[in-house]
Amino acid sequence: MTGELVGNTAGGTAGGAAATDAPPAFVFVGGRPCLDFAATLGRRGSLDLERLPDPESLVRWFSQSGLTPPDSSAASGTTTRTTRRTAMRVTDADLERARGLRESAYRLIRAVPEDRSPAPADVALVNAFAAAPDLVPQLTWTPHGEPAAATGWTGGDAVGAALSTVARDTVTLLGSPLLARVKQCENPVCTLLFLDDSQARRRRWCSMERCGNLAKVAGYRSRSARRA
Repeated sequence: MTGELVGNTAGGTAGGAAATDAPPAFVFVGGRPCLDFAATLGRRGSLDLERLPDPESLVRWFSQSGLTPPDSSAASGTTTRTTRRTAMRVTDADLERARGLRESAYRLIRAVPEDRSPAPADVALVNAFAAAPDLVPQLTWTPHGEPAAATGWTGGDAVGAALSTVARDTVTLLGSPLLARVKQCENPVCTLLFLDDSQARRRRWCSMERCGNLAKVAGYRSRSARRA
């Protein structure tokens, strides 16, 4: 077993799950939208697990990350306490654009720890996405009389607005001291990035539930073998 779990699949390939398997589960351990988006390609350099194999998977990622427009009925007060989300229409071209942003953002985030200069094309691409209208918060009032913040968007391009939000988060992170806290999981087969917000800045794993527990089990087995 490895740190980059395939999720609900029985296996997995570089191009995604087999047609008979459930799609690979998304991972939200990064602490930032741009880091979670980078995680939609798992086990980089080995399995290259593609968690965005088709437009429908990008719709699911937007929904699970909260980057979808709210249901239009929210304004009429007919929603429940949890604001409903409206599914986006994502085309093959949108998926290709999203993957391009993902890879450019990932290379830029990794440029500093890898001690290399970023490619101008990656800088230009992220800046181009960030320049588009992004998602904006919309305040709604629930039937229970409590305010609820929902995600909205400017203009008619909800997909472009969601990708712009990811790009702006990338730009904000790259221009912030927080960039120094971005780490890669110490599991040698896990390539997930995360923002270390622990008090002592000693976080080593993408999450204890994933690679942290695997390391504990491996350490226990190693110590048991030495005592045997």
